[in-house]
Amino acid sequence: MRRAAVVVLCLTQFVDVLGVTSATTAIPAILEGLDADEAAAGPLATTYAMFFGGLLVVGARLGDRYGHRRVLAVGLVAFMAVSLVGGLAASVPQVLAARALQGAAAAASVPSALRLLLHVTPGEAERRSALAAWSAAGAAAGAAGFVVGGLLVDAWDWRAVFWVNAPVGAALLLALLTTVPELPRGGDRPRVDLVGAALLLVAVTCVVAGAARAEQGGARGTALMTAAGLAACGLVAGAGFVLRVRRARDPLIPLAAARSVELRHGTVLSFVNTATTSSAGVVATLVLQDDLGQSALGAGTTLLTLSVLVVVGSAAARPLLGRVAARYAAAAGLAVIATGDLVLVLVGGTRLGVACGAGVLGLGLGVASVAATHLGTTVPASLAGSASGVLNTGAQLGTAIGTALVVLVAALASPAWGWGSAAALAAVTAGWVAWSARCAGAEGPTPTEVDPGATPGPRTLGRRESR
Repeated sequence: MRRAAVVVLCLTQFVDVLGVTSATTAIPAILEGLDADEAAAGPLATTYAMFFGGLLVVGARLGDRYGHRRVLAVGLVAFMAVSLVGGLAASVPQVLAARALQGAAAAASVPSALRLLLHVTPGEAERRSALAAWSAAGAAAGAAGFVVGGLLVDAWDWRAVFWVNAPVGAALLLALLTTVPELPRGGDRPRVDLVGAALLLVAVTCVVAGAARAEQGGARGTALMTAAGLAACGLVAGAGFVLRVRRARDPLIPLAAARSVELRHGTVLSFVNTATTSSAGVVATLVLQDDLGQSALGAGTTLLTLSVLVVVGSAAARPLLGRVAARYAAAAGLAVIATGDLVLVLVGGTRLGVACGAGVLGLGLGVASVAATHLGTTVPASLAGSASGVLNTGAQLGTAIGTALVVLVAALASPAWGWGSAAALAAVTAGWVAWSARCAGAEGPTPTEVDPGATPGPRTLGRRESR
C-alpha cells in the first residue's frame, strides 16, 4: 500500500509540474484558433507559473489547517474542473483565467502531496527512495511537457492540452482516496494569513512577469525597463512579505521554518537547480528550432535525454545519500550540471551535441534535486508542509529568473555564452554548498547510525546536517 501511495503522490507532482510547460507548445495553435494577437503569447506562457509559484506556500498552509489529504483532493477536483472549462474557452482572457486557476489548484496540491509522501515513508531508506522518485517526477515533467504538448496539438488541437487533465485527474483522485492515508492532525490549526498571501503572490507574480518580459523582449530598452520595473515591484512586495512573516500572529511561513538553515540551503539549491537546467533547455530549444530547423516536437524529442537521465540521476542519489551528507550530494549534482552546460558550450551547435549535453544536465539535476529536497525537508514534522511549499516556490522562481537571464545573455552574445553563464552559476554554487558542508562538519550516515526500519521524525533523520 505504501508503494502505491508513493506512486500516486509522485504522479500528482508530475501532472502539476507538467502543466507549467505542456501548454507552452500549444501557444501558437491557441493564438491561431482564437484569432488572437501575438502579444498574448507572453501572458499565456507565464500565467500558470505565476499562480503556481505564488500560491505554493499558501497551499501548504491550507494543508496544515484543513488536512493535507483533503486539500490535495480538493486541488485535484479543481484542476479537473478548470481544465474542462479551459478547453471550451472562446477567447484569450478565458484561457488566461483557466491557466491561472489551474496554477492555483496545482499550488494547493503539490505541498500536500509532498507532506503526505513524507508521512507514508517514515523509514530513512524508504524516504530516500520516495524523495528520489518525487524529484525525478518533477524534473522529468518540466522537460516532458514540451513533448506531451506537441503530441496533443499534432494529434488533436490545442484544447486537448486542457481536456487530457480531466481523465488523468479523475484517476489520481480515485487512487488518492483508496491508497493514501490521512495525516493525523494535532490540535493546532493555524490560520491562513491573507495579507501575507497577497504580498507573496504579488512578489512572485511581478518577478515572474518581469523575468518573462526580459526574456521575450531580448535586448530592447523598453522591454528591459519594463522588466526592471516589475522586478522592483516584486522586491518591494517581497520585503513586505518578510516583514509580515516576522510580525504576523500566524505567519504564512512559520518562524521556525524561516530560521531553518537546512530549509534555506535547500531552497537556494532548488532555485539554482532549475535556473541552470531549465534555462539551458530553453536556449537549446531555440537553437534546435531557429538554427537547426527542427519543429517544436522535434526539439522536444531531442531534449528527452534530459527527462530520461533525470530518472537515472534520481535513482543514483538514493544510495549516494546513504553514504554522504545531502550537501555533498547536492554539490556533486551541481558539478555534473555545470559539466552538462559546458558540453552544450562545446558541441551545442548540433542536434547530437544538444542531446548529449541535455542528458548530462538531466543526470546532474536528478542527483541535485533529490539532495535539495532531502535537505530542505530536514525539519520537524509540523513544518514539513511549509517546507515543501517554500522549496517548490524556489524551484519555480529559479526557472523563471534563470531562463530570463540566460536567454538574455544568449541574445546579447551567443548561445554558448548563455550556457557558459549557467555553468558558472552551477559551479560556484557547488563550491559554496561543499564549503558550507565542510564548515558544518556534515557527515553522511553510516549503517550503524540509521536503522532503516525505524520511524524517526524528519529532524532525527537530518541530525548530522544541522550540526
